[in-house]
Amino acid sequence: MYNSNTPHGLSIIIPVYNSAEIIPALIQQLAEVLPQLSADYEVILVNDGSRDASWETIVGIKQGFQWLRAFNLMRNFGQHNALLCGIRSARYDTIVTMDDDLQHPPEQIPLLLEELKKGFDVVYGPPLQEQHSLWRDTASLITKLALQNFMGAASARSISAFRAFRTHLREAFAQYSGSFISIDVLLTWGTNRFSAVRVQHNPRPIGQSNYTFYKLVTHAVNMLTGFSALPLQIASLTGFAFTAFGMLILAYVIINYLIRGGAVPGFAFLASIITIFSGSQLFALGVIGEYLARIHFRMMDKPSYVVYEQV
Repeated sequence: MYNSNTPHGLSIIIPVYNSAEIIPALIQQLAEVLPQLSADYEVILVNDGSRDASWETIVGIKQGFQWLRAFNLMRNFGQHNALLCGIRSARYDTIVTMDDDLQHPPEQIPLLLEELKKGFDVVYGPPLQEQHSLWRDTASLITKLALQNFMGAASARSISAFRAFRTHLREAFAQYSGSFISIDVLLTWGTNRFSAVRVQHNPRPIGQSNYTFYKLVTHAVNMLTGFSALPLQIASLTGFAFTAFGMLILAYVIINYLIRGGAVPGFAFLASIITIFSGSQLFALGVIGEYLARIHFRMMDKPSYVVYEQV
């Protein structure tokens, strides 16, 4: 068992974006549940550049809850960046992350903690039944397929923003400073002991999810190009496959010439072959360009997040 100097307790981390109307109800629910789970606990709200009065609402309710801490980021950095801010400031040895839209019921937290006690380092709380649209579910599937490269198929299929993990895992990515972040990938740097337990997720009471199909697909692409060499390997295999195909075509042309004594007719056939090879080359260059862009941004030392103020 890992011996951590972090005090025993529970840190709840919630990224906040345009949730001024929901935050008071969420904090009230947590106030009813957390005292039953641990003698020491805290709730960390990270306002990720909200355009509504989320930060003013947080400051307003802070006076009634001494265990509430909050960070206000200078702009919108993204959910995972906001989570990283909260994870690095957590005081206690167990972290639970959840959304700000009341879809993750606080009364389901004990189920994650009980599973964590069985010797796991990370426990996800996927919903009993997906409640999103077809496009949203498709985008989530793409993200999970991307994560299989890091976590294995069984764990990747169960990822959720509702997760519990041991705080000492953050030491594995303490020095990470890139602007492209996936908390789930970073957690794989510290452990391979993942588990999941199905929990009840509630419908969002107000507004709509901020995660669109485009954002989820972009996140999956960022995971692959930011933390894996898989796209480069795919580009290499694609190039090898088309090279082999080209050699077969060349062999066919030579054999046809030796047997029949003439060239292979068909301009359309030749044009198609050239187009295929040109497309494979552009695909490989595009993948390489994505990696060069990642190197460019890392050399710029662009921060993962910047805190404007905290309470």
